[in-house]
Amino acid sequence: MKKRKLGGSGLEISPFVFGGNVFGWTIDEATAFTLLDAFVAAGFNAIDTADSYSQWVPGHVGGESETIIGNWLKRGGSREKVIVMTKVGWDRGPGQKGLSREYILRSAENSLRRLQTGYIDLYQSHVDDAETPQEETLRAYADLIQQGKVRFIGASNHKAGRLASALDTSAKLGLPKYQSLQPNYNLYDREEYETQLEPVCLKHGLGVINYFPLGGGFLSGKYRSEADMADKARARTVKKYLNERGLKILDALDEVAKFTGATPAKISLAWLLARPSITGPIVSVTNLKQLDDLIASAELKLDQPSIELLNRASAYGAGAAS
Repeated sequence: MKKRKLGGSGLEISPFVFGGNVFGWTIDEATAFTLLDAFVAAGFNAIDTADSYSQWVPGHVGGESETIIGNWLKRGGSREKVIVMTKVGWDRGPGQKGLSREYILRSAENSLRRLQTGYIDLYQSHVDDAETPQEETLRAYADLIQQGKVRFIGASNHKAGRLASALDTSAKLGLPKYQSLQPNYNLYDREEYETQLEPVCLKHGLGVINYFPLGGGFLSGKYRSEADMADKARARTVKKYLNERGLKILDALDEVAKFTGATPAKISLAWLLARPSITGPIVSVTNLKQLDDLIASAELKLDQPSIELLNRASAYGAGAAS
């Protein structure tokens, strides 16, 4: 499988990144092991998680996903075969949030312990922290890199101005720079990334590992009415897409499916991979059938008429009326 360079990091990742948010939430450890084994066997190599996953599950405190990945790494001895990405900074309760030096250093040690590894390939600022000077955050990362505990750093959920500011701070002070951005981006959620974030990423040569590439499952085509969302784990996420524009996008996906033979999910992912700024969408699967579909998606190449059809159907702002 052809790998893609992640910014200027030197890391080369597969065209899809396994989203570890499902570990300990919608799939148990045994299933996670099976899927990760198959994922690596198929030629994929990048896994994304966070210290906060899956704290939203009743009884969880966060760190469950990292723990499962760590147990898998220890059992399989696959550390050298995979790129492990995790994140810090999400609000995990009193005294457990932000990007201060003390909190980053403490959180990194906890993540390393749960992951049962000596280093994190990509350590990401999960969410911006306006209360901590960016220099402080970047110097903390510099120390972790110097100690060999982190190889490269990335940003997640940053606004364009703050991302640019952090990159400028790195350049001015000779500190490590963010090599990647993790934004919300898919056929429906296009506007902020394309108009604000993408220009910054292109200017600074950042890799992009976008999350919600299928809009929480909406772009798979399986949610076409509120009845389809009954008792589904992602119902709250999907509901916002169930409107005139969302249904127009599904119609376009159905149209492309007629002459490609691919599913709406595969087409949605192929549309992302065709955009030059995208390195590897983060995709979660919960069974081997979904993993097989993911493998097939990496091989699907859309022609230009299909891409233009999808672009028109998902147009935003002034262009949405055309």
